[in-house]
Amino acid sequence: MFFVLSKILYLFIAPFTWIVLLFFWAIFTRKPLLKKRLFIISFLLLYFFSNEFILYKIGLAYQPKPTMLADSAKYSCGILLGGMTHSDRNELGFFTESSDRFIQTISLYHQKKIGKILVTGGNGTLTDRKFREGDFLEKELLKCGVDTSDIINENQSNNTYENGLYSKRILDSLQLAPPYVLITSATHMPRSVKVFTKLGLPVIPYPSNYFFIDKRFDIGSLLFPKADVMYKWQKLSKEWIGNMMYSLTGKA
Repeated sequence: MFFVLSKILYLFIAPFTWIVLLFFWAIFTRKPLLKKRLFIISFLLLYFFSNEFILYKIGLAYQPKPTMLADSAKYSCGILLGGMTHSDRNELGFFTESSDRFIQTISLYHQKKIGKILVTGGNGTLTDRKFREGDFLEKELLKCGVDTSDIINENQSNNTYENGLYSKRILDSLQLAPPYVLITSATHMPRSVKVFTKLGLPVIPYPSNYFFIDKRFDIGSLLFPKADVMYKWQKLSKEWIGNMMYSLTGKA
């Protein structure tokens, strides 16, 4: 039930959803003053949530800094969090824009900084429940030269809390020495570290897939709206809601 409720809640955190609802309210209300105020609020929100400069300043403040592991560093296991794939109606898997975490894991493995890779990911969607992300990623790791004996597949978790819970059970049973390198997207890292640490898993954060980089902004980015900015707001606000839900329920 919690899993379903959290997915429904995430649908309503999208800024575009708020703006559309306010526009419809403004169109259908019969109160002239309220109509005017709703249109003004809608346009202000539209400008705010489509401004790239504002988004990047907030995103940069939230993201952790990149982690630099020492050349001599060697860890028993890297934990690769799912959430970087999706599937079509035929259950064929595809990588998404978050796949840098997969690339960074492969790099750490071939540099011999991590000995094993624990892939944790089941199916975080409300549909197409047969697709198992862990199974898909295991096959992709094998294609990239990872030895089958070095892959640990956890394919039942549906969210970050379950990623941590099931990973701990596996790592405890295998008695692999901590700390473990935790690999996930930069915006997802603060919540992931909080969850894994509370569950008793010592981790070294290794953020990847940086949505926000410290770049120079031209006049267009400062003044004019961009459609894709709203999508990134949704990704960022999802993490904030996830943090709030975890604080309230202990599961997110």
